[in-house]
Amino acid sequence: MLPGARLRLMALKPSYTWHDTFAMPMGFPPSAFKSALEYEPAPGDFFIATYPKCGTTWAQHIVYLIAHRGVPVPATASLGATIPHIEEVGAQAARDLVPPRTIKTHLPFAMAPYSEHARYLHITRNPFDCAVSFYHHTRGFPQHYNFTDGTFEEYFECFLAGEVDFGDYFDHLASWYTLENAANCLFLTYEGMSTDPKAAVLAIGEFMGADLINDEAVLTAVLKHSSFASMSKDQQRWASQRPDGMPAFVRKGRTGDWRNHFSPEQAARLLEKCERRLSSTKYVEQWSQLFDDVRRFLRGDGATTRGTNEH
Repeated sequence: MLPGARLRLMALKPSYTWHDTFAMPMGFPPSAFKSALEYEPAPGDFFIATYPKCGTTWAQHIVYLIAHRGVPVPATASLGATIPHIEEVGAQAARDLVPPRTIKTHLPFAMAPYSEHARYLHITRNPFDCAVSFYHHTRGFPQHYNFTDGTFEEYFECFLAGEVDFGDYFDHLASWYTLENAANCLFLTYEGMSTDPKAAVLAIGEFMGADLINDEAVLTAVLKHSSFASMSKDQQRWASQRPDGMPAFVRKGRTGDWRNHFSPEQAARLLEKCERRLSSTKYVEQWSQLFDDVRRFLRGDGATTRGTNEH
């Protein structure tokens, strides 16, 4: 692609609210964002810390289900009322929760409320599928992004440049990766959760202090209600209404959807950034099958490996 053509692809971009150089969705009150930065975690606070579209809602509902012994969020309720997004609703909404509090954040580590006495569940997802899911999320919320008519080609340029809400994917991952071995942090991947949901639920339960191994009925209920089949129903529990014709918030039951969106040129550019930015992390090994699949895609052969969950 010629340099001029690449610039033209960036002509249509999502709209954001900017806090200095940090982008947030339009409609998130600046006062809420500011108060989130100033929030001081209390002992026992439990944070679900993710980059957007890396399994956040899935993890939220798993945590909710464990805390409520397998009973799902009711169809008439909102998950965000119980596990608020602190940058969206502000610190007071978190303080108003009955302890122990569970709080969602997409902030990079340097900006996130942190305490050694709080716990942090960090979920990450490979950047290829993340970019696709983030694209559909962005165009599906016109009140936050004004990008309904945006193409994947246009969004990809923004994602690769780190010019999206909550910042650059790789910067965000690197910031939290500094806590990988911290006792108060649990690191999981979306792909691992998809491959073995039971192991993921047990790990989250143990991290929360719940003995699910000896409570088979609760474990079965958590797995059932956190499945794609269950979470694809009554989606008003997870997010506001999307315009007609847009994909659902909980969109598909598989991983590997990047192949349906990426051109070889885009795949090569993102792979190069992965090799450069992830070389010192465990994700090189954990996503080795994905990276091999991308290389096969660039050669024009092979089929991707598809999982069973996408949230």
